[in-house]
Amino acid sequence: MKSVISIVGPTASGKTALSLSLAEQFNAEIVNLDAYQIYRGMDIGTAKPTMAQRMGIAHHLIDVVDIEHEANVAEFQQWARAAIADITARNKMAICVGGSGLYVRAVFEEMDFPGTDPEVRAHYEDMLADIGNEALYAHLQSIAPEVASQILPGNSRRVVRALEVIQLTGTFNPQLPDAEPVIDALRIGLDVERPVIAQRISQRVTTMFDAGWREETAALAARGLFHTRTASKALGYREVAELIAGDKSYEQVHEEIAAATYKFSKKQMQWFKRDSLVQWLDFDDSRLVARVSELLN
Repeated sequence: MKSVISIVGPTASGKTALSLSLAEQFNAEIVNLDAYQIYRGMDIGTAKPTMAQRMGIAHHLIDVVDIEHEANVAEFQQWARAAIADITARNKMAICVGGSGLYVRAVFEEMDFPGTDPEVRAHYEDMLADIGNEALYAHLQSIAPEVASQILPGNSRRVVRALEVIQLTGTFNPQLPDAEPVIDALRIGLDVERPVIAQRISQRVTTMFDAGWREETAALAARGLFHTRTASKALGYREVAELIAGDKSYEQVHEEIAAATYKFSKKQMQWFKRDSLVQWLDFDDSRLVARVSELLN
């Protein structure tokens, strides 16, 4: 029987519920692979499972850094692999769950990341603020046209990262390497029809507001959320802040967040469907837990 399970799929597909059911059945521990649930205080907007929902099951990589911390994939990779190694060394099963595609791949496959330099990164971020993304992208084109041709002009974070790595190493490869697994895991994907996921996302947004998303956003804004470089990118918080400020109605904000989340869910599926090792199961199969158990053997 495999000692590691990876559960992927689009937002609102039921990954957390499945992970909890499996953890309860196998006395396992859960490793979060969502890029934003690591931040303390970002609970409702990231759909972080509450303490009650966790049912006493050990969760790793939840609430590990403050919002000021600029978490990156390389750092997350180290944390997650260490957590998985610790769990399996204690002869327990590790159930990894999350929809952040790059983070999931970085944990389970051979991926090395170039180093970073805060001063160099800050230099290009200052350039971005001064001259704008279009001019910064043109700068990248002038010094590394082949690299620029493989990066979308509007992806400012990727442009900054490319310029940083080029300055530090002399080169930058924007393409991900071929998949080469380093952790033997059962990879499960939850499949949901698009109209259904749209409904589930809309309902989730409603539930988040009912749970106090306004109050959470206000508290995080007071702590400087929108001045952070990473945490502030989480879906929905800026729109909720616009609601709090009175710039938009609840209906407008609800629709915008649901639409943005639905668009993101499509990108998630495009990413995960490329992984030939993922075994896809119907999210509402009444025998879902049993089917995963069968695949473990």
